[in-house]
Amino acid sequence: MSIKGYEATIDIVPHERQIEWQKNEFYGMISYGMNTFTGVQWGDGFAPAERFWPEDIDVESWAETAKNSGMSALILTAKHIDGFCLWPTEYTDYSVKSCKNWQEGNGDIVRDLSLACRKFGLKFGVYLSLWDKHEMSYGNGRAYDDFFCGLLTELLSNYGDIFCVWLEPLVGEGINHKVQEFDLPRYYKLIRELQPDCVISALGPDVRWCGNFRGVTRKSEWSVIPSYLGVNENGKENDIKSKKPLDRMALDLGGRRAIKNEDSFIWYPLELSVPMREGWFYNKNDDYSVKTKDKLLKLYYGSVGANSALLLGLAPDKRGRLHDTDVQILTALGKDLQLNFIYNLLTEKLKAIKPSSELSELYKVANLCKKGEEGFWRPASDDKKPEIIIEFTEPDLFDKVVIQENIRNGQHIEEFEIYYKNEKDKWRLIYEGTVVGYKAICHFKPVKSDSVKIVFTKYRSFIELSHIMIN
Repeated sequence: MSIKGYEATIDIVPHERQIEWQKNEFYGMISYGMNTFTGVQWGDGFAPAERFWPEDIDVESWAETAKNSGMSALILTAKHIDGFCLWPTEYTDYSVKSCKNWQEGNGDIVRDLSLACRKFGLKFGVYLSLWDKHEMSYGNGRAYDDFFCGLLTELLSNYGDIFCVWLEPLVGEGINHKVQEFDLPRYYKLIRELQPDCVISALGPDVRWCGNFRGVTRKSEWSVIPSYLGVNENGKENDIKSKKPLDRMALDLGGRRAIKNEDSFIWYPLELSVPMREGWFYNKNDDYSVKTKDKLLKLYYGSVGANSALLLGLAPDKRGRLHDTDVQILTALGKDLQLNFIYNLLTEKLKAIKPSSELSELYKVANLCKKGEEGFWRPASDDKKPEIIIEFTEPDLFDKVVIQENIRNGQHIEEFEIYYKNEKDKWRLIYEGTVVGYKAICHFKPVKSDSVKIVFTKYRSFIELSHIMIN
């Protein structure tokens, strides 16, 4: 008899490439291309190449702004659905090499941005649309697969390390084309061969898309979900054995009740994808819709702080520059993120940290005060309601507690509570949380205290924490 429900999720762990991807936390997508000049979000593939003419492009300013905002990486729309390529590919004339009025056809935005990212310490990735409204071989099976793999080979061979290939899941209008018509196994194999540390996102087996561009996420986001909700290395959906399978947009994909009849699971973490403006590509009519710093901060807490990653869309204008308003907001966001997370009471004012138990000398609670993956805390196996009490040298004001699991050993925490000690020396509840996973940012109204207690009230098999921060 196979193990079902939450017990079958206990040993599901991420691949190393998924762990490294999760550490990126917050990164951007540069949406730039023919759409920028035609003023549409979804091009038709008929605009002449000469229409692409960035009169004052400065990709280093894109990278600098991303760095100042707190981002760790940038993904470039190397080819959108209109088929126009931002590098001088050998496989089509519909690319920057045909823009004789711009850099005499010698321009290469993929090259320039990849170099700019290295200069500013950012990782670099590429967005590539399977849908191609310009390419004549589109929809013709092997011929188009050869074409697409040619593009992939150039991008993954000539521009250094690529941390992510973002494959657009939209592949055609109506029933014209379906994902099954593309040789995904061949694409995946090629990516693994050329960039083995690279994740394949959206239409891929490593990172899943949240399903909307509004910034809406679930209350509890599990990285471990039923296997039929993702694709495998062969580009195929796993078989559905459940009599009542979950929908990808269900409000709960990993809770005990939702998965009680499931027995096959995968590690498939979520990426929240949202543009900074109304649209992904620049349009002056969207100047009114730029998200404020506070809105972006809320998105950050609801994604990075909720076991997901945040992909924010940035839209340079026709000049090839980000709008001044966008730059100012992103720079202010970066300063806020730095101020909000640079200080940790556990290292600055720690008096004592007391666990209800410790599994062994290797899993001491003191490890949680270290940075990075220098050690972990795991309570004793018979500790049914583990807790940690943290005391400071003096009362201090704080409004955040950040908790991280050691996801190398899976995701296990289901519910927890946070308390602070008030002036009457009584514990008062300030936060009730559900899942933790890679990171949970617990944000609440500021309180002043010299003691914090974290109680883990529900978990799967065991708990293993990697870090705690209080600010």
